[in-house]
Amino acid sequence: MEPLEAFAINVRRLRTERGLTQERLAEIAGLHMTDIARIETLRRNPGVRVVGKIALGLGVPTSQLFTGVELSASPER
Repeated sequence: MEPLEAFAINVRRLRTERGLTQERLAEIAGLHMTDIARIETLRRNPGVRVVGKIALGLGVPTSQLFTGVELSASPER
C-alpha cells in the first residue's frame, strides 16, 4: 500500500476507534477540520509537522500511522 493511502486509512481507523469526530481530532491536533477530512479522503498530502500533530492528537507514535506501507526496492543509481 502506498504511504499516503496507508496514512489516510490509519488516521480514520484510529480516530473512529477512539470515538473522535474529524472536528474533535482537529481541535486536539491544532488543525482545521477540513485538513482531517482532506487527509482521510486522499486530497491532502500532509507534511511532517501535520503528521506529528495528528499522531499526538491520536496518542500514537508516528510510525503507527504508516502501518501497512510496503516500500518497493528503488533502482540502484
